[in-house]
Amino acid sequence: MQKELRVAAYAVCVRDGQMLLARWVAGDGTKHWTLPGGGMDHGEDPYDTVIREVGEETGYTVQPAALLGVHSVLRRYPRRLGTVADFHGLRIVYEAQITGGALRYEENGSTDMAAWQALEDVPRLQRVELVDIGLQMWRERPADGHTVPERRN
Repeated sequence: MQKELRVAAYAVCVRDGQMLLARWVAGDGTKHWTLPGGGMDHGEDPYDTVIREVGEETGYTVQPAALLGVHSVLRRYPRRLGTVADFHGLRIVYEAQITGGALRYEENGSTDMAAWQALEDVPRLQRVELVDIGLQMWRERPADGHTVPERRN
């Protein structure tokens, strides 16, 4: 079994009762809303990662305002040639403020659009678990940066 570690930084951007989300396109073509952000480059600081990734996926310039927490996820999934990946994702979640730029869609990336979504509509969106985790961190602001995800209805 091949072990894989991915460290990524994401932003929770909320203003005027809306949350900024990016729509991720999975390898099989399915689409799910996610927090804007993504994988750290080797040698990159996660603070710089979240700024770069939000810019790439949404067109906005952001200023991280607070470290909300770190979330760890473990998954196993099939790889090529019948192997299995033992995946460990480490997600660093920041609250961020929009400081410039204009909303636009990423081209040739892992997302195909970005949009502001009303907070009350988020539970009805086709989304990845990270959206719920980020919202929970933003609402609860756990002192230790750790939260146990709530179950979806």
